[in-house]
Amino acid sequence: MREIVTSSATPSAAAKSPSDGVASLAIGAFIIAALYFGREVFVPVALAVLFSFVLAPLVKGLQKLRVPRALAVITVVLTAFAGLAILTMAMVGQATQLAGQLPIYQSTMRAKIAALKGSEAGSGVLSRAADVLQDLGKELDRPKPELPPTNEPPAGAREGRPIPVEVHQPEPGAMETLQAFLSPLIHPLTTTGIVLIFVIFILLKREDLRNRFIRLTGTHDLQKTTAAFDDAARRLSRLFLTQLIVNAVFGIVIGCGLWAIGVPSSLLWGILAAILRFIPYLGAVLSAVFPMVIAASVDPGWTMLLLTAGLFLIAEPIVGHVIEPLAYGRSTGLSPVAIVVAATFWTWLWGPIGLVLATPLTVCLVVLGRHVERLEFLDVMLGDRPPLSAPEIFYQRILAGDPAEAADKAEEVLKERSLSAYYDEVALEGLRLAAADEARGVLDASRRDQILATVREVVDDLSDHDDRRPGPTAATTDPESEAAVEQTDESEGTSDLPVLAEEALGEAFKGRDRVICIGAQSQLDEAAALMLNQIMEKHGLAPKVLPPSTLSAEGLAQLAEQKPALICLCYLGAQSTAHMKYAIKRLRRHMPSTILVLGWLSQASDPAMDLKGALDANEVETSIRGICRVCLKSAERNATV
Repeated sequence: MREIVTSSATPSAAAKSPSDGVASLAIGAFIIAALYFGREVFVPVALAVLFSFVLAPLVKGLQKLRVPRALAVITVVLTAFAGLAILTMAMVGQATQLAGQLPIYQSTMRAKIAALKGSEAGSGVLSRAADVLQDLGKELDRPKPELPPTNEPPAGAREGRPIPVEVHQPEPGAMETLQAFLSPLIHPLTTTGIVLIFVIFILLKREDLRNRFIRLTGTHDLQKTTAAFDDAARRLSRLFLTQLIVNAVFGIVIGCGLWAIGVPSSLLWGILAAILRFIPYLGAVLSAVFPMVIAASVDPGWTMLLLTAGLFLIAEPIVGHVIEPLAYGRSTGLSPVAIVVAATFWTWLWGPIGLVLATPLTVCLVVLGRHVERLEFLDVMLGDRPPLSAPEIFYQRILAGDPAEAADKAEEVLKERSLSAYYDEVALEGLRLAAADEARGVLDASRRDQILATVREVVDDLSDHDDRRPGPTAATTDPESEAAVEQTDESEGTSDLPVLAEEALGEAFKGRDRVICIGAQSQLDEAAALMLNQIMEKHGLAPKVLPPSTLSAEGLAQLAEQKPALICLCYLGAQSTAHMKYAIKRLRRHMPSTILVLGWLSQASDPAMDLKGALDANEVETSIRGICRVCLKSAERNATV
């Protein structure tokens, strides 16, 4: 009956998938088309949103000083835009001055070209080409000589040929000159006005806009979503404001350094460096190109060029690798691939302004993906957090039969966590995922054998690690390992797991094979027993791992001859209660005086369940550290069970 239900449900689910995919693609294409064709509107809106994040902390600061909200918003916005206007006028003035000085640098540049070619100035293909173009420009700019007036008709008229007529535009009047001056400014001024209006209204109605967006997400947990959005807004404001300050400091350093070196228009290059640094990876390089070209053109030698290059080579690494991590953490929350893809996408969509806005806009999308369930795919695609959890990565590696990478990831985690914490919180969780697949019937025997062999190799690779919390050593820098460290719980630690010396052991626990760990049902249980076995060894016991076949009649007979002091049964399956009762009953019949510890390691296990009496087990534990604690307590001299 189960097979019939499954087969009947699958086609309907499969029938929905293509239509859902087509609908998602259609919506995505529509959004991209709207952003492209409506860029005249969406670019100002995007700029306004980013400005509002930057200016929001300043508005809140004024409000804390008892300044009315409307007055605070208008004061902050007008001050910010006045500053931008001053910087823009300064850049225009510097650029105009530089354009007037460019012809002066021509001879210096030509001499350097000749020197690089190993010839005298004035020779060579590049110099001759420059001479030809210069002479041609002089000829084109030379005014035509005026002919003396004469009463004779033109030669063409005497010969009966048509007389050529030239039409000259009249000299522009005052209105035409004003129109020609204002036309290039209309579009930037219009965009600036739209941005100004949007910023004011966004800052005035921030909470109302937030509530409307929460309503659109269709959330059922209003309190949690509101807190998430407030936290996201604070983080974005802090990030953008800090990035603006860091880039401004970088621009000031570059501008002052170029001024000290003697590069013309140093103010222009400092402002340009601050703006271009918003472009990931390439921004600092692009900002260095123009000053270096001017330095090479001004100085007859190479000193100014080398000093300019050295200024950027020193300033950028210090800002990028020292100041930025201290200012706003390890990263912006974006993966490197996402930054490159976002820069390409937004540049194609909106041009140069899209390149500058690429990183801030993508950060906003990632934050939305982390707080809005429907937009979670944005965080998965663009965020720097690992797409798989630490247990999923462990399971994926052992499923692929790759013990080397699994051990490498474990080594990174063990820089900040103990071995038992890693086994309990990462490796054991990964084996539980495997047990769930086994219960669904999608993990065959060959796969289970491969998992067991891979886990055996990983455990062997980690055998040189002691089970103690690491000291203050270098933290891991691997993103996946960082996520694993965050997901592991070291609250229990290993402080309550003593290392027993041989003289501290009871007589029944001295020697090899006195403690037996049995993987009760499958290879997955045996893999968990291998981890438990290693933790026990780290704390002074000498256990032995046996396979599930040990619970057969022949295996139990051989085990009874050894007379072990303690037997630990490891179970990962969620529906193993019947097998537990059967196995413990048989063990108790063959070895009535042996201590029996049940390790019920299933994800569905409940520590509060009273299984000790029901299963006739001495102890029941649900974690590797818990099992080890019980076994160590039982193995101590004068221990009472």
